[in-house]
Amino acid sequence: MAEGATPYPEFRLRLPGGGPEARGRLLAEKGTNGSQKFVVLAGSPGRPEVVPSFPVRMPSSYRLRQRLLDDGILAGSATWPGWLEAVADIECNSPSAAAEILVGRSANGWTEWKSTDGHPLADYLDQTWWGPNRPWLVRGSNVSGLDLVRRLWLPEGLVTLPARQLRQGLGQGTSKDRLRTAVEEDYASTATYHQKLQLVEETHAFLSRMRPGDTVCTISGGRLYVGRVTGAAEQTESEDGRSNLRRPVEWGEQGYAYEDLPEELQQKLSAQHDVLDLSAVKDLVDGLGISDEDLIEEAEAADRDPAAEIPALTARRELRLPEPPDALAEELLVHEAEWLREVRDLLWDERQLILYGPPGTGKTYLALKLAEFLGGGPEQVKLVQFHPSYAYEDFFEGFRPREDPQTREVAFRLTAGPLRELADLASREGSRHIPHFLVVDEINRANLAKVFGELYFLLEYRNKSVRLTYSGEDFALPPNLFVIGTMNTADRSIALVDAAMRRRFAFVELSPRTEPTRGLLRRWLAREGRDPEPADLLDALNSRIEDADFRIGPSYLMRKGVFRAGGLERTWRTRILPLLEEHHYGEGVDIERRYGLAALRESLG
Repeated sequence: MAEGATPYPEFRLRLPGGGPEARGRLLAEKGTNGSQKFVVLAGSPGRPEVVPSFPVRMPSSYRLRQRLLDDGILAGSATWPGWLEAVADIECNSPSAAAEILVGRSANGWTEWKSTDGHPLADYLDQTWWGPNRPWLVRGSNVSGLDLVRRLWLPEGLVTLPARQLRQGLGQGTSKDRLRTAVEEDYASTATYHQKLQLVEETHAFLSRMRPGDTVCTISGGRLYVGRVTGAAEQTESEDGRSNLRRPVEWGEQGYAYEDLPEELQQKLSAQHDVLDLSAVKDLVDGLGISDEDLIEEAEAADRDPAAEIPALTARRELRLPEPPDALAEELLVHEAEWLREVRDLLWDERQLILYGPPGTGKTYLALKLAEFLGGGPEQVKLVQFHPSYAYEDFFEGFRPREDPQTREVAFRLTAGPLRELADLASREGSRHIPHFLVVDEINRANLAKVFGELYFLLEYRNKSVRLTYSGEDFALPPNLFVIGTMNTADRSIALVDAAMRRRFAFVELSPRTEPTRGLLRRWLAREGRDPEPADLLDALNSRIEDADFRIGPSYLMRKGVFRAGGLERTWRTRILPLLEEHHYGEGVDIERRYGLAALRESLG
């Protein structure tokens, strides 16, 4: 077999817009970046223009294309008018570079070059993980005290893992079982059980799941750097043991400021792993540094179906909370829509809000109605009520007895609570731009530190993730998850909310002394065409209650039973006066004389 010849078949690349096919061959010889070289055969067509993002995303391929144009190796084609043509074989460092110089955009040559029977080039590589290409996070900014990203990875086109004690002979495609045995023996006395488990998972991902064409991300100096894996994993003996496992990578020349990254991406990057699959945020990674217009042009240049959504554009679709209209204020009997808009703005800024006030002020009703409007329907809203025995296991996740439907045996199984269920729903693909709401009724009746656990941290730091207590997974609150709590200020059996809680929530008062609660009953009576006397009586009653937290809300008198024969007197005697008797217990106050209907009517003349 001639030098450079390979057993690989000839591969084809269809140019966009129904254009002609380019031809090429994969070589066994490796290029300067560690990838197998690829030859574009003479006579192959090329696209005459490039997309605007090409020089930024793939600068090395752009420079190669320009050099080929300047040297006349890529020139106007007589065979295909309006296209370019390779007048000689063009040897490239990787299949991706070979594809990119022809199509004038970022391209994954491992999947876009196909054999004559339609199989992608990646299928012909030995011992690679099957499935779609993935993005990965690999940490290298603090490996035994050194920043390998700037010292080694970026200048030399590498990504590495330290494995000083790992035996030789564990290269590309090593099985997890074989790796588990090696780690157990080689790190027997130098690593804990959990460290060994993590080492097996991360090393297996690096050696066997990662493959050419995958995206790799890393963080250094407050910037995210993105590149593409261009070759197989190799095991070497580095002098300091910091980079024994290596893969070649073509790094982009610019980094992205960490604080400017999308919040969902920041959440994933904050997970404490040396190697992490970022498939959940792949579309956000793919769109980094590219404008909407450039993404559309790239999709057109890649012959994407114009009716199909562009994933990177869909992923960056803005989350919005609709502005409450005047009609909603009229429906909820709020004095003005501007008050609802302010509540909406508070939710947008803080993402957690508490409606607080005395009983009967409509806190839960308003919370549910507002959440349904802002979320687009009741299916985006979940209600949970706290109580003194409520715990983290009830709220988020914990082990609960469950019956196996097959064996009928009962065993403790990890079970999701309402917050975990809603968070999983909100973070599901296709739902990330839709607001979801958790309404927590009587939020101050539970031990909040006990209920929220480590989630307390996430309420304040939404761009971070934490390791969960039970499942051990990394978890972050989705950006589109909002929390509305209600708090009864008359319940003195509950300790005052602590400073940590106040820092994490915005507080909005619903009190008979202020709008929209103060005039709510009067507006409701007018809408229902009823006598305004109940509103007058309620105002007179509340004027006699000195403690604002114990004033009576209007919802007690917004019931049909109040307007049946004797209904007002019955409601006053059985629902309102008992509250005031409890409030004045032991004070010797004559409740009937001070708060009774007869006394109030007399005061009103």
